[in-house]
Amino acid sequence: MADKILEVSHLKKYFKTPRGMLHAVDDVSFSLERGKTLGVVGESGCGKTTIGRTILRLVEPTSGQIFFEGKDITRMSGRRMKRARKDMQIIFQDPFSSLDPRNTINQTISEPIRANRVMRGKRKIEDRVLELMETVGLAERFINTYPHELDGGRRQRIGIARALALEPKFIVCDEPVSALDVSIQAQILNLLMDLQAKMGLTYIFITHDLAVVNHFADDIAVMYLGQIVEKTTTEELFAHTLHPYTKALLSAIPIPEIVERREHILIKGEISSPIDPPDECRFAKRCPCVDAECRSRTPSLREVSPGHFVACCKV
Repeated sequence: MADKILEVSHLKKYFKTPRGMLHAVDDVSFSLERGKTLGVVGESGCGKTTIGRTILRLVEPTSGQIFFEGKDITRMSGRRMKRARKDMQIIFQDPFSSLDPRNTINQTISEPIRANRVMRGKRKIEDRVLELMETVGLAERFINTYPHELDGGRRQRIGIARALALEPKFIVCDEPVSALDVSIQAQILNLLMDLQAKMGLTYIFITHDLAVVNHFADDIAVMYLGQIVEKTTTEELFAHTLHPYTKALLSAIPIPEIVERREHILIKGEISSPIDPPDECRFAKRCPCVDAECRSRTPSLREVSPGHFVACCKV
């Protein structure tokens, strides 16, 4: 039996706006095995980041349950949640705005160690900082530098070192390479994969780039307007794509024509409003396969083949 480190059940996160309730995450359920990576992909505004932050309770869920190592963390008190967060960390998207410009690398990486009192003594803490810097590929000479003195790749390595400071088991990677140059992206992705292999880390990897997640993730969940519309293994998703939205996303991945000539699927129509959405398929206004059934109900995520889940009336 698979060792599940994370189980999310009917998770919802709504935000109150002057026009109504914005359904950022709407009835999302999935599980994640220890040591694996789940890629969460979709357009900007589909709820990817909100899922990651809600799982860590950086924002409180509207309803639903989140089980981490079998414990329901949605009902944990502040003190118990603080202890649980040692095992659950996040790497933010922007490696500059996520770092305090007033703190040196030493201060930034040592902050969670001091705040959680996992180690005492200035020398011991500094040795731990140097160890973490070596782990993520930062030279010792940078220990007293400030974020603005470094390039984007090194800043993101600081963020990774900070996330590793408490020896977590699970990390939410919130588009950790989207703000970096392509050559630096590859270095950070390889670093994350090496850390996973050495430390047995479990990742949720949030991105809008399916080419990146194909290289990095074991399983992929495709999101559209707050809901998961397709979820399966990475290999299965690329070999047997079922949802019309996923097909359009895959067709947009740039490949050299010398390798393969592929038709691009253009998505037409308006994006449905996430504010108090009607009971219909969220993709109905843009789907080329839409019919009356699609507009009569919201399709639920169902297993159409072993391990392959799709929310579509036509599949």
